[in-house]
Amino acid sequence: MEFTKINEKVLDEIRAIVGAEFVFTQKEILEESSRDYTEDLRFLPEAVVRPANADEISRIMKICNRERIPVTPRGAGTGLSGGALPVCGGLVIAMSRFNKIIKIDERNLQAVVEPGVINQVFQDAVMEKNLFYPPDPASRGSCFLGGNLAESAGGPKAVKYGVTKDYVLNCEVVLPTGEIIWTGANVLKNSTGYNLTQLIVGSEGTLGIITKIVFKLLPLPTENLLMLVPFFSSEKACEAVSAIFRAGIIPSALEFMERDCIEYVMKFVDVKIPLKDNIQAHLLIEVDGTDRDVLFKECEKISELLYQYECDEVLFADTAQQKADLWRARRSAGEAVKSHSIYKEEDTVVPRAELPRLLKGVKEIGAKYGFRSVCYGHAGDGNLHVNIIKEAISDEDWNTKVPLGIREIFKLCVELGGTISGEHGIGYVQKGYLDIAFNKTQLDLMKGIKNLFDPNGILNPKKIFVN
Repeated sequence: MEFTKINEKVLDEIRAIVGAEFVFTQKEILEESSRDYTEDLRFLPEAVVRPANADEISRIMKICNRERIPVTPRGAGTGLSGGALPVCGGLVIAMSRFNKIIKIDERNLQAVVEPGVINQVFQDAVMEKNLFYPPDPASRGSCFLGGNLAESAGGPKAVKYGVTKDYVLNCEVVLPTGEIIWTGANVLKNSTGYNLTQLIVGSEGTLGIITKIVFKLLPLPTENLLMLVPFFSSEKACEAVSAIFRAGIIPSALEFMERDCIEYVMKFVDVKIPLKDNIQAHLLIEVDGTDRDVLFKECEKISELLYQYECDEVLFADTAQQKADLWRARRSAGEAVKSHSIYKEEDTVVPRAELPRLLKGVKEIGAKYGFRSVCYGHAGDGNLHVNIIKEAISDEDWNTKVPLGIREIFKLCVELGGTISGEHGIGYVQKGYLDIAFNKTQLDLMKGIKNLFDPNGILNPKKIFVN
């Protein structure tokens, strides 16, 4: 598809809409918008604009659609699949000014927010009213809610409470052609027509730009207990995961970290985790609710069960600080690995009982193609983050052999009943593998939806699909 470069006439039109102070062509700002947290990729846009409301975005999109200028919506830039990279240049629409919590409705347990609100800021605001918004990705201290919707982000609490899509009731969206629509209604049940809300959630900024979100909220759990469980075998740790659920317990979080991950984390952040020489993995298990005695009984039941899977002594976080330290360690895993080496992070997911076979297969495939992987993730969801470490691998092998190994890992996921991304999305870097998860008919349906929303293909081009 042929796109048009941004000229001074177009820039003047955009300046007239948002104000000259919110249109940027300076090199340092363009460079800031050229990257996200995906590997070491850089794509320079021609301009960046920071609009303030849906009407401004609508008018900008009409100009870009008319002129065939590619547009990339951008949140906080914490993505891991290249979804916010302006791979075709053009215009970046930065959502940083959409940062208001418009309303927290305590009567209906709902909230209306703008997409530039930081996840943790929103969580803290509703918590002050004894309400709860569960989705909590590792980057929750910096990621925007709009980006969370774009990828249907999850996080540790997803195992009990679900992912972002489970909390979105309605969205205001600007379409690529400039129209402004609401996708649904502010109700818990809705069987009125096609579900446009759930079509937008997870569409990775390719179908429209979200400008308002209506969230469902829950009552706040008042108690939680946290256990750290060391295992002598990584595969046994994975086997234990599904056993917990089969015993009738649903933890509020169930995270897996193998030994290399923990070693990297302890070098990266000032947190000490007991790590005997013969320990190969840890499970981080949280239960929550409103009755502390009930939670203690659940932890006792979990502990008794885990000793059947070759674990060492179960450790409890006795203080709020110990809990915070353990969660800080888990949430910093990705950055810790990245600080050690260039890496590729694959967001694999399988039915949780298949997690041991996935982990075993990942290690065997790594040995076959000559790469080492560091694994951690949301074990309760069967969601394993596979970090492939470059270290001494040559550039040629990194660019040719390693992708073959990744393809085998993804094929294994599908063979096990899973798929190639649980929460990071397809974006730019995974689109070459989408044929593993979908056949031609499925892909053609998706491309047809994209073409209907975006007939000129200007919004977040070259994402999800190969062409």
